[in-house]
Amino acid sequence: MVEWINTIVQGLLLGGLYTLFATGLSLAFGIMRLVNIAHGDFIILAAFLGLAIVEPLGVNPFWALIAVVPIMAILGYILQRLVLNRTLGDDILPPLLVTFGLSIIIQNLLLEIFSADSRGLNAGWVETASIAIGGNIAVGVYPLIVMVTAITVIGGIQLIFTRTMVGRAFRAVSDDQTTARLMGINDRHLYALAMALALGVVAIAGVYLAIRTNFDPSVGPGRLLYAFEAVIIGGLGSLWGTLAGGMILGVAQVIGSKFDPGWGVLAGHLTFLAVLVVRPNGLFPRTRDR
Repeated sequence: MVEWINTIVQGLLLGGLYTLFATGLSLAFGIMRLVNIAHGDFIILAAFLGLAIVEPLGVNPFWALIAVVPIMAILGYILQRLVLNRTLGDDILPPLLVTFGLSIIIQNLLLEIFSADSRGLNAGWVETASIAIGGNIAVGVYPLIVMVTAITVIGGIQLIFTRTMVGRAFRAVSDDQTTARLMGINDRHLYALAMALALGVVAIAGVYLAIRTNFDPSVGPGRLLYAFEAVIIGGLGSLWGTLAGGMILGVAQVIGSKFDPGWGVLAGHLTFLAVLVVRPNGLFPRTRDR
C-alpha cells in the first residue's frame, strides 16, 4: 500500500513538469485558437538558452531563468506580431504550416550550433535531496519545486485573467474577436502579449526540463505530445484543467513504469485516448466555438 502511495505521489509531482509544458500551449489555443506545432521545440530552445548561459558563467541553472524568461517572452512577442498574426483566421491550416516550418528551423538551427550531443544542466544538491513525509514515503525536493512553480504560474495567470484590464481584454478577444475590435481593443497587440506570456512559461519549462533530464535538438516533438495530451485531458482553454491533465498524465506514466519500464509512455497515451473517448472536450473545457 505504501509503495502504491509513493508511486502516485511521484506521478503527481511529474505532472508539475507536464503542466509547465502544457500551459503555454493552452494559452495560445485558449486566446488565439492557435495550435503551435513548434511548441515543443521552443521548450528545447529555452533549455539550450539556459545551457548557453550556465556553461560560460558557471551559475546555478535557476539563475539562468532571470535571462531566459525575458528572452523567450520578447521572442514570442516579435514572432506573433510579425509572423503568426498574419496566419490567423478561419482556416487553421496556415498557422499549422508556419509553426511546423518553425519547428524544422529551430531543430536544425540548434543542431548546427550545439550538435546532436545530449546535454543537461546540473543544479547540485537540489536534484537528489528529498523530504521524508512518514511511512517510508519521500518527496524529492526538485520535483516539489517544479510542482510549486507550476501551481504558482497557473495561479498567477489566472489572477491576470480575472483581476487586470489586460486579462479582461484577453477574455474578450477569445470570446468574440469582432466585437472586441469594435470596442477598440487592439487584438493583434494582445495576441502578441499572449504569445510572450506563453513563451515566458515555456522558458521555465525548458530550464526545468534541462535540470531533470538530458536533452538534444531532436526531442522537442516528444515534449509537444505530452503538452497536447495534458491540455486535451484537462480541457481546452482551462488553466486549472491543464494542471489536472498534467497530473493525470504523470500518474498514468509512473504507474505504467511500475509494471514495466517500457510501459510508462504507453500508459500515458492510453489514458489520453480513454479520456478522449469518454470526454472529447476534456475534463474541464472552457473554450467556446467561434
